[in-house]
Amino acid sequence: MNTMGILRRLSELGDVFTKKEAQEKLGMSTKQLNYYLEALLREGFLRRVTKGIYTLSLEPGRTSSPHEFVLGQLLVPNGAVAYWSALNYYGMTEQIPRTVFIQTPVKKDYRKLLIVDGKRFKVIVVSPEKFFGISTIRLGRREVRITDPEKTIVDCLDKPKYCGGIIEVLKALKNARLDYEKLLEYAERMKSKAVLKRLGFLSGRLGLGIEKEIRLSEGDRKSFALLDPSMPPEGRFNYRWGLRINVPDDYWEEVE
Repeated sequence: MNTMGILRRLSELGDVFTKKEAQEKLGMSTKQLNYYLEALLREGFLRRVTKGIYTLSLEPGRTSSPHEFVLGQLLVPNGAVAYWSALNYYGMTEQIPRTVFIQTPVKKDYRKLLIVDGKRFKVIVVSPEKFFGISTIRLGRREVRITDPEKTIVDCLDKPKYCGGIIEVLKALKNARLDYEKLLEYAERMKSKAVLKRLGFLSGRLGLGIEKEIRLSEGDRKSFALLDPSMPPEGRFNYRWGLRINVPDDYWEEVE
């Protein structure tokens, strides 16, 4: 098969693919595959985005940059778009994060920040028990995993620093259409009292009613978590929820 025949076969994978996918598609040896990939790179039909990932165009020199979510899926095959990136995708925040946040239960030596094809990726490794509530969306020919809206909120309650702070969670709770029963179920499934405390406090502040279903023991209330762990440990104590409200009083003005 000549290089143009190989190109047509590869185009069936879409405009971005991995070397592993190409080998499975073409059914050839690594040596043969490397030969054709290098030939197509020289002719301008392919562009190497990073090790093992290529973009393709049927017009030489016209390869495009893949969608950041698609690239994130290829970089972290066992992951899902999450936190601030998922908040933005669902329209739960007007903020546009400069970094794509990917959650994965698979421990690997990921760098703190990956920069690939001019895009920034932050990989957050969580325990397998916290990796649930995953949906699938289609972008071009690719399916991409993303946390569903309720899991996105719960993850942001768990790690507010990956969503722009607790204020972004408050905005999302106020403006988004959410299944509150599922939201509470997910919060309980996280096995984190801090998540339940933050959810209860914010729900009470917005009058959502979720707070009425949250049960905390006296011991839970005497062990104080920070409302926003991304901010300094200061501020008044809330004994109803066992929280230290470490945000200024005018913090809520733009929302309420």
